[in-house]
Amino acid sequence: MLIAWADDVSPNLGVRALGRGSLDLLSSVHSDARFEVMNYGSRPGAIAWSPRTLVKNRALPRSGMMEWLSSFDVFWDTRSGDSFTDIYGMDRHLTMSLIHEFASQAGVRCVMAPQTIGPFAKRAAKCLAARNLKRSSLVFARDPKSADAADALGRPVDALTTDLVFAIDQPPPAPPRDVVLNVSGLLWRPNPHVDYEEYRRSVRLVIDGLRADGRSITLMPHVLASKDPDSDITAVQEVRAAYDGDLDLLLPADLDAARGALAAARVVIGARMHACLNALSTGTPAVAMAYSRKFRPLLAELGWDGVVEVRDASSTSGAVLDAVRSPGLAERAQAAQAEGRARIGRLRPYIETLA
Repeated sequence: MLIAWADDVSPNLGVRALGRGSLDLLSSVHSDARFEVMNYGSRPGAIAWSPRTLVKNRALPRSGMMEWLSSFDVFWDTRSGDSFTDIYGMDRHLTMSLIHEFASQAGVRCVMAPQTIGPFAKRAAKCLAARNLKRSSLVFARDPKSADAADALGRPVDALTTDLVFAIDQPPPAPPRDVVLNVSGLLWRPNPHVDYEEYRRSVRLVIDGLRADGRSITLMPHVLASKDPDSDITAVQEVRAAYDGDLDLLLPADLDAARGALAAARVVIGARMHACLNALSTGTPAVAMAYSRKFRPLLAELGWDGVVEVRDASSTSGAVLDAVRSPGLAERAQAAQAEGRARIGRLRPYIETLA
């Protein structure tokens, strides 16, 4: 089985969680299966990332691309969880869609793993998406809006589920922490999603409010050091420097370390959705600072309402602090964890059909 667009080396711990969750889920049903991964940091020699080269190699048998793809029984397409859309640019969408199409042409059973589907702004993007969906043996959406998007494209989903992070086992115990705060490098700089200056002010107001409540704060990136300017490392370092180093800083070495720290926290606040999902999947309350439509419907399906839209700093920070102070957080987080695990568990009969 080829797991596409997830791996265990990406600087984005959310992408690592998708890889781990995929492996754990698929191997729990097909214990004798062999797996390979394909992602931007784990490119197989037979695959090119350029759409033009992909099309050229499709017509050249000596390129080895089609032979390599045909060696797999299943193409498990995660799209990095939220990349089945054109909001990150047509080049990314086209590259991923072409490889999916060529895998199907190579005779491989293609599966759209649990993910966000859409939105699609351009007609060409919708056509590509519809083609991929209709060529897939199975399609799973992780939220109702994604299921609606698939339906609108002419291919209803086979199951509405949740994120693959809920297929990962509980991490071993780690030292206890109070509040773990994930600061997003994506939102910390000018970006197409939110007013970055308002986001920065929101973060500072949240920290000030937590400190006034006597809470201790640990800053933690969820996208680690890389050449990507969206890395969270610089953002958390700048926040810590603004408080003269008077905030704890945790730089997790890997996914296991990150999940252990999140599991040991009393509450997590994060603008990276997978920081929140990693927390909830371990039973830790997480307040999400949402910048896109992918947050609320996914979390609502788990019965979790700790979602705050990032708007002006005053209302955003106030809503985050209200959510942190709300009663029954731990009990509700444990219920969300149980719901997530149950939803992932219901996928196993579908995965059995991939034998």
